[in-house]
Amino acid sequence: MSRAREAGYRLLGSRLDYLLHLRPVEWPIMAAHTTVGYLLAVGLDGAAQGERLGPALTGLALWVGCLNGGTLALNSAFDQDEGDIAYLRNPPPPPRRLAVFALLLMASGQVVALALPPAYQAAYAVCFVLSVLYSVPPIRLKAVAGADWLINMVGFGTLTPFAGWAATGRPLDATEALVLLAFCPLFAALYPLTQLYQLEEDARRGDRTLALIFGVRRSLDAAIAAAAAAFALFAGGDQADRTPAGVGSLALGRAGGRAARLARGTGPLASAGRPAVAGGSPAAHVPRARRVGSDRSRRRPDVGDVTLPLAGPAATRYTSADHPQPETGWIPRPSCTAITT
Repeated sequence: MSRAREAGYRLLGSRLDYLLHLRPVEWPIMAAHTTVGYLLAVGLDGAAQGERLGPALTGLALWVGCLNGGTLALNSAFDQDEGDIAYLRNPPPPPRRLAVFALLLMASGQVVALALPPAYQAAYAVCFVLSVLYSVPPIRLKAVAGADWLINMVGFGTLTPFAGWAATGRPLDATEALVLLAFCPLFAALYPLTQLYQLEEDARRGDRTLALIFGVRRSLDAAIAAAAAAFALFAGGDQADRTPAGVGSLALGRAGGRAARLARGTGPLASAGRPAVAGGSPAAHVPRARRVGSDRSRRRPDVGDVTLPLAGPAATRYTSADHPQPETGWIPRPSCTAITT
């Protein structure tokens, strides 16, 4: 047990367990994600001047502390996890009244949200309902592959920055809606990654999560595809309008496209200097380039030798005798870095 947790138990006793299951380690992340919506609504200049700051801070506290914290606590109450979970290492056993505590916390946030604009109230209510449907039997959509993913895409992905926007009372146009929508596939990319280390516990409980159905490799493939879709939407926001939000979305789109190609191992940056592959698997060796005219290259060429014509005075040759090829007869294709001039 960490020293901080020991100090917390000395101060709060067993009540600390309730706080831990709210997973406050995640609060800065959720706060930043919600704040994105506020910044898109008022802009950096408006934020510097404190425009609509009071309602924004109220909405932020309700969304992060009451709704998100309550959602995670409710999930812990029914999961009964023993190993590490997202944003909480060595979780204490869930208190007996944790579910009731979580529901009361979320409900109190809904009541306070009545002081904020109607769009915020609606977003909070939708996520409140989704949180209950996600964790609580007999529905428990967390155990339904695909439904768990969809709820996190909508709730954590799009509705979270939308809540930051809605708290300001500003109307939402099509371009801004597209940027907020892009967070949906972005969080679809992140969600499977939070489940990969819980596969055994999910299987033991009988929860058929998306990551459990896909497996590790296909979950990572799905995450990369979702991230590419997200950055394409960010770039689409730029095409619709050249506002500061749109220009930022274009930068995210370009960066995300490059990241997705690198992660998949495609594109010019990914292939330069890499060994060729056969059947989707990395080559067992990287052929060595030799200059024609070296001592070892003066012997009679074998049938399997491959010589590359070059414009310069030197040539590069790969020798099958020195580098036996797979039984399929595949011949490695040299990258441009193997050519000497």
